[in-house]
Amino acid sequence: MSMREVGTRVSTSVRAGVAAVFWRFSRWEYRSDPQPETTRILLGAPHTSNWDFIYMLAITWRLRIRVKWLGKQQLFAGWRGPIMRALGGIPVDRANPASVVSEILQAQREAPFSLVVTPDGTRKGATHWKSGFYRIARAADLPVGLGYIDRPTRTTGIGPTITLTGDVAADMERIRAFYADKAGYTPENRIEPRLRDESPDVGEQEGPTAAGEGPAGEGG
Repeated sequence: MSMREVGTRVSTSVRAGVAAVFWRFSRWEYRSDPQPETTRILLGAPHTSNWDFIYMLAITWRLRIRVKWLGKQQLFAGWRGPIMRALGGIPVDRANPASVVSEILQAQREAPFSLVVTPDGTRKGATHWKSGFYRIARAADLPVGLGYIDRPTRTTGIGPTITLTGDVAADMERIRAFYADKAGYTPENRIEPRLRDESPDVGEQEGPTAAGEGPAGEGG
């Protein structure tokens, strides 16, 4: 076993220990379906609060899932950069987003990881999900895990993992059905899981900025 592999195992064990302490004292309940041992796209929804980032880490660390997430480039400036990258962050330059999807696919091939995406974002006035998660999942042939947070029941976790069929409307109906009773951390900020265009060529018109972001994508 290489030193890198040893370091990875130690890091994973430490993170799992931190997560165990977090859940022991948290007022929230962790609930998850049995999780497959495979890399995938992990949806974090509804994304309504900065707290979502903390719960994302607590969930994935508990499950020992190697994850990465997308964040706006400003989050990685100065001293925050090494910390954000250590936590799995991938900086996205919104002024030059054309290579985001291809870079993610290349990185995934080199060292497989699950990518956390918040397709609804946290922008005020948003009315639809971004389609990038769908395009990445199809391009990389990855299943999609449905992560959630629900304040009324104080529960959070990862629900079922689904395989996208290419029938966008049908796939989104399945996703909407799961999230129908999930309110998010701040329910008033929740938006319906709906793409602007759910036709078969979804995402082609929206361009690479449609990839969405991770739980810290809007500043935390």
